[in-house]
Amino acid sequence: MAPLTWDQVGERLYETGVDHGVLYIPDDQGVYSLGFAWNGLTTVTESPSGAEPNPQYADNIKYLNLISAEEFGATIEAFTYPEEFGQCDGTALPSPGLAIGQQGRKIFGLSYRTRLGNDVEGTDFGYKLHLVYGCQAAPSEKAYATINDSPEAIAFSWEVTTTPVAVTGYKPTSLIVIDSSVVDPTDLQSLEDLLYGLGATEPALPTPDAVIALFEGGASPATGANAGIPGTWTPGGSTPPSNAADATSKGVTASPSSAWTTGQYVQGSTAGAGGEMYWNGTAWTSGRA
Repeated sequence: MAPLTWDQVGERLYETGVDHGVLYIPDDQGVYSLGFAWNGLTTVTESPSGAEPNPQYADNIKYLNLISAEEFGATIEAFTYPEEFGQCDGTALPSPGLAIGQQGRKIFGLSYRTRLGNDVEGTDFGYKLHLVYGCQAAPSEKAYATINDSPEAIAFSWEVTTTPVAVTGYKPTSLIVIDSSVVDPTDLQSLEDLLYGLGATEPALPTPDAVIALFEGGASPATGANAGIPGTWTPGGSTPPSNAADATSKGVTASPSSAWTTGQYVQGSTAGAGGEMYWNGTAWTSGRA
């Protein structure tokens, strides 16, 4: 084994900044199928809690430590927020421009990006994508002050708690982090196409299982699709394209090759309606026939 070295050129890493915030609103099935750009995002403070030791004693000695469940929370700070966030902040909109407070607070998802830097490339070295599930915002203070000789924009702040979602083979989680300097660039681009939208496909937050499958690379991509309600991908166990545009770019073959009949479709890796597609006889089209 080679001797340890420290602070080599290119290895002096750091993390900074926050940008590319996206709010995701779940549909009636709990699928985060709609995303909205969060402008003015200034700070996301991740605040995990729990995982505290509870010592157990026996035979007059410390016998073992039991660890409490770990929870994930965060504080979001921003100069503004998407209009759609109102429903997550206890606000209802009976008509445009009219807001009623103290209403129910809807669950939401969140993604944001932090920059990775090193001593050679600076902050162009890479970035991390943070995906947060099952968020719920608590009421927060809004301090309005007079304009003076040193004006400042109001900074909004929300305390966020989370409810973990299921992950096959792992404990439920509320947070996934993807490191661009490590993962395959093609897989990362596929994920960002899902998160930020592509063409006519709406931005969506994929499930943790879908994110893991995207980067595992174990399954081969689908090469064909059989019509049905829903249809199936071939070969069996293959990874489907994310949406119609992706199916077109990958040259997926439709069966039958004639236009699919009313209601037929296949579901891509994008959750919800954004991943539905059908063959119209000449091209892959978003939605159902």
